[in-house]
Amino acid sequence: MAGYRVIAMTEELAEEARATRRSPGYGHPVNEEVADGPWPCRVCLERKEPHGERRLLFTYDAFHGHEELPLPGPVYVHEQPCTRFAGENRFPDDLRRAPLTFNAYGRGRRLRAQEYVADGRVEPVIADLLARSDVDYLHLRSTSAGCYLARIERA
Repeated sequence: MAGYRVIAMTEELAEEARATRRSPGYGHPVNEEVADGPWPCRVCLERKEPHGERRLLFTYDAFHGHEELPLPGPVYVHEQPCTRFAGENRFPDDLRRAPLTFNAYGRGRRLRAQEYVADGRVEPVIADLLARSDVDYLHLRSTSAGCYLARIERA
């Protein structure tokens, strides 16, 4: 399998939301809450269980800086700073426990393919999608909630 990289939200972007309590790029208020169900932080990509964990919810455009057309949606991060996931040829183990959707995009935010994984076996899907010549990158999304989790690119 060719190399791949899982790209989590930057610590700087999350810190901006924490400091200003506003969604970066949008200015919408950040919602602060205690988690009431399992959720993945978009910075560390750890899937947290609801044991009093505090999180922030805000609007984020996963295509910002890569495509002209925005597609904002909700994302969660830890209320307190955490370390960004370093995903060179490594997939976040915590995310394997949830049903996932892989959206394969070509230039211009053109959806080229979509695959679902419910058994945690993500590597063959990533390899197949990134092997396609019409695919430039993948977006990893929660199948159950539909929200953006991370970007995946060729290494």
